[in-house]
Amino acid sequence: MKVSLLQHTPEPERTVALAARLCYSPADIDELQEKLTGDQITVFLEKIMSLGHHSVLEHATFTFGIDGISRTTSHQLVRHRIASFSQQSQRYVSHAERFDAVIPDTIAARPELLARFEEQLQSLHSCYRALVEAGVPAEDARYILPNATETKLIVTMNARELRHFFALRCCERAQWEIRRMAVEMLQLVKPVAPTIFRESGPGCLAAHCPEGKFCCGKTGEVRERFKSLP
Repeated sequence: MKVSLLQHTPEPERTVALAARLCYSPADIDELQEKLTGDQITVFLEKIMSLGHHSVLEHATFTFGIDGISRTTSHQLVRHRIASFSQQSQRYVSHAERFDAVIPDTIAARPELLARFEEQLQSLHSCYRALVEAGVPAEDARYILPNATETKLIVTMNARELRHFFALRCCERAQWEIRRMAVEMLQLVKPVAPTIFRESGPGCLAAHCPEGKFCCGKTGEVRERFKSLP
């Protein structure tokens, strides 16, 4: 898996602070821009976020390149509807060589299971290739490809949706692959917008675990881990 931050709103925290100040000030935009200093931006962002004025966070957007996740995880990712997705097509991109696949650690760590898994992947590719060579369109041959097949996406989310995404997908209860991806995304945006994402992470960081009886039971450990997140 490779996750990279491709683009983001220039000075995202300044943009958000400016939008928030505009809501409460009679001054024009040029005047507000001149008055906004770095310290004021931090203080003002902390205040509006504590008040729950999160709509202004939508003015800052972040675009990620995500390479080498499984179709299992991409199906989860696109459920976050307040985002834009562009995904490598299995209709127009065919696999002459065996497709790359994501193998869970629980399988990779057991040689006898890994061998069976690899055998099935090779068998599926052989069938896929035979279908394509027989004239079946790639868009139909792809029906045989497994959820383990690797895919690539470009994803854009605004800061408000990213905070919501992190709350759900950084959680220990989230599936391991999308959790790993979410943590990498969080590590990339924190240096760019440290105030906005200062307390981002699983939902248990700022309050009781939202999972109720399904809580992982490691709230203290999780909080310490995200407090020291690089």
